[in-house]
Amino acid sequence: MGLLDGRAAVVTGAGRGIGRDIARCLAAEGARVVVNDVGVSLGGEGTGEDPAAAVCAEIEAGGGAAVPNHDSVSDFEGAGRIIASAVDAFGRIDIVVNNAGIVRDRTLVKMDESDYDAVIAVHQKGTFNTVRHAAPLMKEAGYGRIINMTSSAGLRGNFGQTNYGAAKAAIMGMTFVWALELGRYGITVNAMAPAGFTRMTEGLYAGAEPPADQDPALNAPLVAFLASEGASYVNGQVLGRTGFAYTLFQTPRQIASMWHEGGWTPSEVAEHFGEVLGQHLQPVGMGEHPLLGQKN
Repeated sequence: MGLLDGRAAVVTGAGRGIGRDIARCLAAEGARVVVNDVGVSLGGEGTGEDPAAAVCAEIEAGGGAAVPNHDSVSDFEGAGRIIASAVDAFGRIDIVVNNAGIVRDRTLVKMDESDYDAVIAVHQKGTFNTVRHAAPLMKEAGYGRIINMTSSAGLRGNFGQTNYGAAKAAIMGMTFVWALELGRYGITVNAMAPAGFTRMTEGLYAGAEPPADQDPALNAPLVAFLASEGASYVNGQVLGRTGFAYTLFQTPRQIASMWHEGGWTPSEVAEHFGEVLGQHLQPVGMGEHPLLGQKN
């Protein structure tokens, strides 16, 4: 018996990397899976490849059930066809994993509008598109599991990723809103910041062998749990993976206050800010990668 026996899932961007391993893991746990991938390059350009079909073949070889889909999540009608693929093939849609993504990294002063729009369209709008089509069906069924992929680039900031960070922070915000709106209907909505050696991160290693804890398959078990009936009490959470550990992020909260009867003047704020709020300022950024700066 698997955690997901009888369930139908959609995994976007599932032709390679983290998405591929998630699709395979969900199938191994008994889910029937729509493997969505348009087969584009890391920057979103067409390649003529069909990784979705390849992953479906892998799942079927292992005794699972899967169908490919090649629509783009960035297109609203296309996203509707992705969800419809699950309903047409399996008669239902229980799980949506929003994993599809591209990157076009540049610093702010070098980023073109097209770079910004392309990344936002896939990550942020694509996440909205699939959930907008799936949520009414899940609401009618009284059950659903939605897992959105966010990133520390949006939660903490990362150099050169204005577009990607903005999209991933927005996905966190949408996760909170949807958890509130859909939770009453038996639908949970959570986010995960995954980690792993993929096309998106291979540049960090400069040809060096990635450590064992960067295996992208290590993300999948947590996603499978969140997609299961047993995770009904987990809703509106942001989780992640660091090394061999799964982690839980605290959402932005008020952690200190500076009060003055009747309000403050600018000079009074300047005088007291450092001693009251200044001691609680948080660090910005993801921190250095363990292999950055290493020559060997």
